[in-house]
Amino acid sequence: MLSITPVKFENDKLMILDQTLLPGRERYLELASGEDVWYAIKKLKVRGAPAIGVVAAYGLYIVCRRLKPKEYDDFIDQIKRTSEYLSSSRPTAVNLSWALNRMEKKIRSCESELRYLSGSEMMARADEIMFAEAEAIRTEDEEACRAMGEYGLSLLKPGMGILTHCNAGALATAKYGTCLAPIHLGQEKGYDFKVFADETRPLLQGARLTAWELSKAGVDVTLICDNMASIVMKNGWIDAVLVGCDRMAANGDGANKIGTSAVAILAKEYGIPFYMYVPSSTIDLNTPTGADIPIELRDGAEISNMWYEKPMAPAGVKTYNPSFDVTDAKYITAVITEKGIVYPPYTENLAKLFS
Repeated sequence: MLSITPVKFENDKLMILDQTLLPGRERYLELASGEDVWYAIKKLKVRGAPAIGVVAAYGLYIVCRRLKPKEYDDFIDQIKRTSEYLSSSRPTAVNLSWALNRMEKKIRSCESELRYLSGSEMMARADEIMFAEAEAIRTEDEEACRAMGEYGLSLLKPGMGILTHCNAGALATAKYGTCLAPIHLGQEKGYDFKVFADETRPLLQGARLTAWELSKAGVDVTLICDNMASIVMKNGWIDAVLVGCDRMAANGDGANKIGTSAVAILAKEYGIPFYMYVPSSTIDLNTPTGADIPIELRDGAEISNMWYEKPMAPAGVKTYNPSFDVTDAKYITAVITEKGIVYPPYTENLAKLFS
């Protein structure tokens, strides 16, 4: 199991493992302000929907504990503004807004207690409430990932060849990962999986993070370019595809790192099961279909300049750089959550998770 924790709150400090420096350097970065948290999320220093949610929860806490409101309504107003600011850092991953909304809802639920305290007393109690809620979000994510690992492992057999895309491992969560959780658990139990990791351009999360994480855990991992997925499937080396999800719509369409939908279409062609690992906090029943999911567009320099000593595209060429695409529900064999495995029809069966 990977021993490094991507998000830590120790000695009253919020610390993240700076994933933009991996695999060359392992360095923890302190996030001491709302601007620090916003920038870390926007610039992918912390990434992965669950990890973003955990950092956002702690981030709202560290901002609000420094507030000096005169009374309860002023405090709630400042929390709302801070939450909206942090939520603007990345629009697609639903865990970001989910965690912030949960923190705000928790404080509002304590109005009868907080409203009649003095300013300093109110803030002291609010600090306790918000910190406990942020801790609960982190702990629940660890437990959810462990459960997803166990459910996911029940679908796999020892010695299988597995294809992954992007990084939905321990680095993307509080612990264990989502789609990499069964691989980590399988490694502990001697399953001897053979993992093929797509590099995942343009930010290379597969090359920099998944290959690093799995190698560090002793897993047999082979790095391939994104456009090699078809040939490894055709060679018969892939028995299952495991991917994460940043937001799942009510009908089972799932937004994940750009390139995921292409892998799903290939898997369908070759008759390979395609499993999407989705914490229940990532399922957005208020979003009817994948067409309703906002897709983040990023700087084109990530395509043309970011990983090269000199630009590798003509100066001034137009770029299109969406961070995510949406995999249609018809390509997803099963959705693995911490509450169990969900099969089609997704519109009906995803809703049952919350009934």
